Amino acid sequence: MHQLTIAEIIRGLRDRQFSSVEITSHLLERIQQVDGHYNSFITVTGDQALEQAAAADARLAEGNAPALCGVPIAHKDIFCTHGVRTSCGSKMLDNFVPPYDATVVDNLLQAGAVSLGKTNMDEFAMGSSNESSFYGAVKNPWDIERIPGGSSGGSAAAVAAQLVPGTTATDTGGSIRQPAAMTGTTGLKPTYGRVSRWGMIAFASSLDQGGPITRTAEDAALMLSVMASPDNKDSTCLDRPSQDYTANLNDSIQGLKIGVPSEYLGEGLDTQVRERVQEALKEYEKLGAELVEINLPHSKLAVPSYYVIAPAEASANLSRFDGVRYGYRCENPADLRDLYMRSRGEGFGEEVKRRILVGSYALSAGYYDAYYNKAQQVRRLIKQDFVDAFDKVDVIMGPTAPNPAFKLGEKNADPVAMYLEDIYTIATNLAGLPGMSIPCGFARGMPVGLQIIGNYLDEARMLNVAHQFQQATDWHQQTAPAAE
Repeated sequence: MHQLTIAEIIRGLRDRQFSSVEITSHLLERIQQVDGHYNSFITVTGDQALEQAAAADARLAEGNAPALCGVPIAHKDIFCTHGVRTSCGSKMLDNFVPPYDATVVDNLLQAGAVSLGKTNMDEFAMGSSNESSFYGAVKNPWDIERIPGGSSGGSAAAVAAQLVPGTTATDTGGSIRQPAAMTGTTGLKPTYGRVSRWGMIAFASSLDQGGPITRTAEDAALMLSVMASPDNKDSTCLDRPSQDYTANLNDSIQGLKIGVPSEYLGEGLDTQVRERVQEALKEYEKLGAELVEINLPHSKLAVPSYYVIAPAEASANLSRFDGVRYGYRCENPADLRDLYMRSRGEGFGEEVKRRILVGSYALSAGYYDAYYNKAQQVRRLIKQDFVDAFDKVDVIMGPTAPNPAFKLGEKNADPVAMYLEDIYTIATNLAGLPGMSIPCGFARGMPVGLQIIGNYLDEARMLNVAHQFQQATDWHQQTAPAAE
């Protein structure tokens, strides 16, 4: 049963082939048996999951089951969950138990989904390898000596290892798409504001966006249909009605114009990754699409502008963790200053401290205009590049990550090399665009992701384009050896 997709589980539950309790029990047993190899979960909520599954079976029997009734999922440990520890992968929040559910969690709960627990992640979502977690690094199911990508590495690894068919995740600069690419899964970052951020612990508020990681585009569409909704508790959430993102999955893509940025296939891209992406583009041509070469001239500035804006926003957001109200508090502080300094010094990890320092510097008097304000101006230029491109094309495609998954510890001593792993994904966050990664082959035995970037609020077309590729290929059906 662990090999089933969300769509197959929905059909199986409604056809009475198995119950929600049965598949939930099976997956909980599988997590217990094999997740020790991957470390993809921080918290497993077995008793709660079985209660939710029993309630789902009752609703299914009554015939009034909502969309995802009885489907097991897991949440990235950045989403607040009522009565269940929400750590954000940090010692700072190791003892934090929220008194409420995030809107995304509540939406999925109302849709009948069964939560198996909380997945591991880079601390406060800061990282590209899932090695900065207080709970230890997550291992890639394709090779446990390699990283699964970050920051949503636990969510991606759990899906790749077939521990759960779908997970929630977040993407600030590529943290859904990059781990999806490195684990051979499907990851979707919606348009900024499409999914509520209420109850999602903030990293960089103008960039963060929640979305799903699944095995297929169809499953991503099913989850997004539930996750995306208006929310008056989040002022940045778009007032757009919920919609069924599965409705247009089977539409023809004949005549689709695919923009291929020359900047995305040049220097710095692994040769085998380039080959796999080019092969995927040829497959789209066979499906009737037209390739159009485009330019995104300011894309080279995406990384430097992001690593001013994101740390600046992080330094402001993380100032709330002071050892006073909630979270970690140092022992026996001498005075208030000592309380603040030691609580933060002991509670935050190295990568989080690095970004707080960079962000505080960029926002300081005398440097705000030179760094933060200038980065925001560059952000506007990057956004305009996409606006101009979408006047000519329907979607944009290229690699998700410049390299396949690298060895654990390989880039820990070089933060800049680590930051460059998100070089192709960051621009969509700066522009607020939707993007997704789907499997398109292998490089050096590890999965490669094809990135699809859609126009604003055009998730339906993006999912249709991804689904058509997955109907014509079987890369998304390949399973990690350890998961078989």
